[in-house]
Amino acid sequence: MKKGLKRLLSKEQLAARAAREVGDGMCVNLGFGIPSLVAEYLAGRDVLLHTENGIIGMGPMAKKSGGDPDIINATKQPVTIVPGGAIVSQSDSFMIIRGGHLDMTFLGAFQVSEKGDLANWKVPGEDTIPGMGGAMDLAVGAKRIIVTMTHTDKDGAPKILKECTFPLTGRRCVSLIVTDLAVIRITPEGLVIEETAPGFTAAEIQQATGAKLKISPSLKEIAV
Repeated sequence: MKKGLKRLLSKEQLAARAAREVGDGMCVNLGFGIPSLVAEYLAGRDVLLHTENGIIGMGPMAKKSGGDPDIINATKQPVTIVPGGAIVSQSDSFMIIRGGHLDMTFLGAFQVSEKGDLANWKVPGEDTIPGMGGAMDLAVGAKRIIVTMTHTDKDGAPKILKECTFPLTGRRCVSLIVTDLAVIRITPEGLVIEETAPGFTAAEIQQATGAKLKISPSLKEIAV
């Protein structure tokens, strides 16, 4: 890639970057949408993947010709189960969440505030998403919440804001945001931009963000 060429991250590249936050020995939940792709980028790591609909020990997505339609992830895509993995009841799956056994969860979002408030369950005036599902439990039950999402909505409006305007799923729960434009950490001092998509400057990312960004002294481009 030529130096300075601007390129938004694809959903796959975004998921690959998010996957770098996962360490060996972790129990990790993958939510609906982009978070589901994280499973594809954990090869070689000793990780136990959890999905709220009832899998402990989920593997990568199944090949189109060999998938079992009854074994699916939160996005309803056929997936594999690793040796030793299990299908459990949804009540047991939620006890894992509520019992504080998850080291990390990856969630999508409609909005995130500068304080780490999360809004990811319903857009006012829209009926396509009837409820928040397991996101409310994950927002308080997982030890670390990472949001993976596009930086702006389909109309170009910022999704990272000073205050969320949509109903909240959880307050002050998000610790890291990985978007197609940047990696942003939420700190007591505010939002800190740590990595940028190839070719984009911090100033350009600030223009696409509805809250003030601080710049990390070690700011770098996202490796793709």
